[in-house]
Amino acid sequence: MSNSRLVYSTDSGRIAPTKAPAPVPTSDGIVRIHKETKGRKGKGMSIIKGLPLDEKALKHLCSELKKKCGCGGSVKDFTIEIQGDVREKLKGELEKLGYTVKLAGG
Repeated sequence: MSNSRLVYSTDSGRIAPTKAPAPVPTSDGIVRIHKETKGRKGKGMSIIKGLPLDEKALKHLCSELKKKCGCGGSVKDFTIEIQGDVREKLKGELEKLGYTVKLAGG
């Protein structure tokens, strides 16, 4: 009789299936730019919603907008978050790209 126990084995186990890419949410054709400070210790963020782009195109657009505004940002759940209240700059840049833009919220 052996006193050893199996601790770890790569012999078998569950392999998670690969995730399919998330579908692009439908849009009404209007890009909305919100200002948000909730949960950010008073720091403002400009949130861009309603862009009919996939995840890869959103990341590319986000990097271009960050360069134009000179600030940081990220892409989360098909929205672009840019640090600071730079809504007017963002509106101008998105209109140059041919989008219909509205400033929404406070």
